[in-house]
Amino acid sequence: MAHAHDPHILHAAPEDPGWSLLRLSALGRLGLALGVISLLWVATLAVIL
Repeated sequence: MAHAHDPHILHAAPEDPGWSLLRLSALGRLGLALGVISLLWVATLAVIL
């Protein structure tokens, strides 16, 4: 029976680590930031007007 501290058991990283902001290009990050800012402006104007 193998124990949790057995050095022969290797836990592989998942094949698909999922979405990450760090893997976006600079243009992708800029687009995402502009999208968030524009949504905040729309929400602010909706509350004010």
